[in-house]
Parts: sequence; C-alpha cells; structure tokens
Amino acid sequence: MRELDVAALRERLRRTPAASAVYGDDGAGRERTDATVAAVLVPVITHAGGLTVLFTRRTAHLKHHSGQVSFPGGRAEPDDAGPEATALRETEEELGLARARVEVLARLAEYFKGAGFRVTPVIGLVPPPLELLPDAREVDEVFEVPLAFLLDPRNHRREARELRGTQVAYYVIEHEGRVIWGATAGMIVNLYKMIS
Repeated sequence: MRELDVAALRERLRRTPAASAVYGDDGAGRERTDATVAAVLVPVITHAGGLTVLFTRRTAHLKHHSGQVSFPGGRAEPDDAGPEATALRETEEELGLARARVEVLARLAEYFKGAGFRVTPVIGLVPPPLELLPDAREVDEVFEVPLAFLLDPRNHRREARELRGTQVAYYVIEHEGRVIWGATAGMIVNLYKMIS
C-alpha cells in the first residue's frame, strides 16, 4: 500500500463501512450481552513529513493491561453521547489532549475482547504540535509510529499462547523495540483491512 496523506485517508475511510472489518479476540465476546462498552481514540498525527499514529504505554502498577502499549481510551460513562465522546474524554483525561484539537474521521468495527469488553476504535486527526500532559498515574510513555509502517501487512505477525487452558491467537507489530500486540495490534489490522 502506498503511503497515505490526509486526503487519501479521509477518502478511504469515507467510502468504506466499518462493518467490513470483523476481527476480534478469536471470536470472543460477540455473543455476550453483558460486555463492558468502551472506546479508544486512534490518534493520527498530521506531520508535514508523513502521518503517524500515537500510542501510550500503560504504567506498570495498573490493575488491567499494565505495561502494555495501547490507544488512549476506556469505559463509557453514562453521560457520554457515544463512542466518539468516550474516546475524546478519555484521551483528554489520559494525555491532556483537548477534544477540540481532534477531528473525528470514522469508527472502526467494534472489537470484542475476551476479557468482556466491546471496544469501538475512533479514528481522529490531530495536528502538531501535540503539547501533551500525560497522566503519570496511567501513562508511562507516549510515542508515535509511522502510519505507513503500521499499514504494511509484512509487519503484522500472528502469534499464539495458552490462556486459561485455551490456545489464543493474536497479532503482534514490533517497531523500534516496542511491541504492540493483542487488541491494539488487532485494531491496527482492522484499519488496514478497512482501507487497503
């Protein structure tokens, strides 16, 4: 896939329905009616030299997914108007990125996690400079990866491990010593499938 600019990304997301991507944690959770509703922001940073995607690495002391690479986001609150509102609120809380700085482009298909979450990824454009204020209680590191690298299927590796007596497969994407895996990598693969 050739490197996308903002106009090409907008066009591909506009013409492709989110339902075209269906990958989740190996079929987990789709039948659950009690899944926790959540949303994440997939922040695409519009640098003049090319688009990047912003990630966080969660602090080691957190109860869930400690030390993992993720997108900013979290559980929906009753006052949230929808997934976009959840993703923007959570991003502002975690990173200090004002909602007004994000241009929401599209939603990806819901991602069902075996841990009982139904997550809606929301794609948003963010112009630099970022001027972030990460919440040190939740975020250990903030970094960017070129969108072109993430959308190259040669960088999508499939691995498996045993979890609670069951063999579970998941995607892994490595970039400059950082490992993006599980739901976050699966959402990237969904984005690739949606716009390729």
